[in-house]
This record gives sequence, C-alpha cells and structure tokens, in this order.
Amino acid sequence: MFTGFKELELTGPDGLQLNIGHNLDSDHRDPSLPVLIFNYGLVCNIAHWTYQIPYFHDLGYKIVYHDYRFHYKSSSSESIDDLTFKNIATDMNFLLNEIGVSQGVHFGHSMGVNTTLEFARQYPEQVTGMILISGTVLPPQDVLFDTNWMDILQPMLETLLEKYPKLYGSIWKTGHLNPLATHLVHKGGFNTKKVPKDFVEYYLKKIGELDPHVFFQLLKEMKNHDIVSSLEHIQTPALIMGGDKDQVIPNFLQNILRDNLPNSRLYIIKDGSHVPQADFPESVNERCEVFIETTRS
Repeated sequence: MFTGFKELELTGPDGLQLNIGHNLDSDHRDPSLPVLIFNYGLVCNIAHWTYQIPYFHDLGYKIVYHDYRFHYKSSSSESIDDLTFKNIATDMNFLLNEIGVSQGVHFGHSMGVNTTLEFARQYPEQVTGMILISGTVLPPQDVLFDTNWMDILQPMLETLLEKYPKLYGSIWKTGHLNPLATHLVHKGGFNTKKVPKDFVEYYLKKIGELDPHVFFQLLKEMKNHDIVSSLEHIQTPALIMGGDKDQVIPNFLQNILRDNLPNSRLYIIKDGSHVPQADFPESVNERCEVFIETTRS
C-alpha cells in the first residue's frame, strides 16, 4: 500500500498466516532512528495511518505495520474466540522477533490503544514509547457517543446477525455504497471540513471485507479488557492524544489515561474528531515527532 515497503506473510505459532509490512530493507531509512509500529482500531485498517506512515518514512524512520488475525491479509482460525487482545499481542511479538525488531515506539488509534497497552503490559522491555490516540480503557458499550446505547443495541444486532446472516452480511459488505451510511460515519467520526468523503468510503469498503462477527468479538474484548488495573504499572513514556470534537470517544477518557499512566502527557487537538491524525496530520505528526525524540534521550 505504501511506496518503499515490503509486505510478507509469516506463519505464526498457532499456524495462522500473519501479514506484516515494513521498510527495514530500504536504503532510505536512518538506522539511528527508532522503529515505529502502527496499530489500527476496531474494524479499521492501515489507511487510518495514511498521513503518518509516509511522513515518517520520508524522515528516514524504520516502520512496521501489520494486520491483526481475522483481518484482511492475515488469516482466521475456526473459532472467533481466538481473536483476543492477548493473542494479538502474542502475534505482534512473534512478527517483530521474526523481522529482527527488539524495541520500538507503538502508535495506537481507537481500539489500537488497547492492543498497544496489552503489548506494553506483556512485553514492557520492547516498548520505548506509546502514542495513544482516541482510545478508551473503559467498556465502549458504556461510553460510545457519551451514551450507553451500544450496550442496548449490541445484543439486538448480534441476534439479527445469527438469525439473518445473509441479509446482515449483504448490508455489512455494501455499506460504502449507501450514501446515508457514508454521511453518518463521515459526520459522526471525522472533521468533515478536513477529511474527504472518499476516505470514509474506503474505510467502509474495507469494513465490508471483514466477517461481521469480528466487530462483536472485539467489542466484547474491549468490554472485558482488564488493562485499567495495570495502567499504574506501565512505566513506558506515553503521548495521549484526542480531538476536542470527538463524538465517538469523549475526551474525559483521555484524561483517565493521562491520570493513570505514570509517565504520560496529554495533547488535545482543537476541532479534532475521533480520527485527529486524519483531520490535522501536520500538527499531529509534529507533536508525535517531538515526543519520539524524547524517547531517545
């Protein structure tokens, strides 16, 4: 997807094919700079880092991105229950070891904050810094859009999926063709003045490539994630970011992270949405670059 990167599939410890992309073999990279590892959010894709990966690549950084199990170019097991944050962290550790990366700064957006924190909990010596954007360590069912509507709606949607799988699957796969769906996602999750509609259409198109069970399984993982009790023990330097107009994840959740991660700082982006790295990439990249530099000292 990105110029100057190589993608490969590796067979993980439990036999799943795991996709990873990197620029470690590029002559353009600066070996003195830290490795940056990018983790995307709930039923998202690597395009959510469209404005970060090329930027840091051009600066000479070594970069790694990957697809979680059950996502896109990575394979799935027979049981959706195998899609857990613990297993994702184990997969990430395997992939990084296979390509010779022993340490790095991890970027996480939305649910990628959970996968990043889980990795930092399990492999603290491998994480030199964390950039955590628009995440929540509280159950999303209780806080999405500052209501608990998802807690009420989720069981109903899961029932519909099990009862009418073909119909549900058809709607799921064609969301990007629905102007109303595109409009609602654009308005609810992005700064519409900064992010073009085709960015949202691509996002919805990629969602349609996933099994809808993935969405519900990961919502369950987020609800049951016990990371809150471990935050005070994660000493990794962290930059916590969020948009002040985030309608998906209220800003008080970023304050919770800042207050409980002992070595963290908070940066709120004015007029930023749930995806501030796409709304205001210049300011987000600049702040990330400054933070990354501090992790080297």
